[in-house]
Amino acid sequence: MSDFGPAALVGLCIGFLWGTGCSLAILYSIYLGGYRKAVQDSLLPEKSKRWRETLQKVEQRAAKADEALKKQG
Repeated sequence: MSDFGPAALVGLCIGFLWGTGCSLAILYSIYLGGYRKAVQDSLLPEKSKRWRETLQKVEQRAAKADEALKKQG
């Protein structure tokens, strides 16, 4: 029984690290897929409705931030 303990512990550690590594690889590939799609959408001559709405929201937030800075300064 004492021979089984260290082997099980090593197997558990390797299995945990393997599973964590695979999970991170999957998350990274999903992230890159979304990033590629965003770059492709930004290069299209005709922007999508969602892209235009998001750009409008970003511009509104930037305008609010500028107003807040002007009030402070």
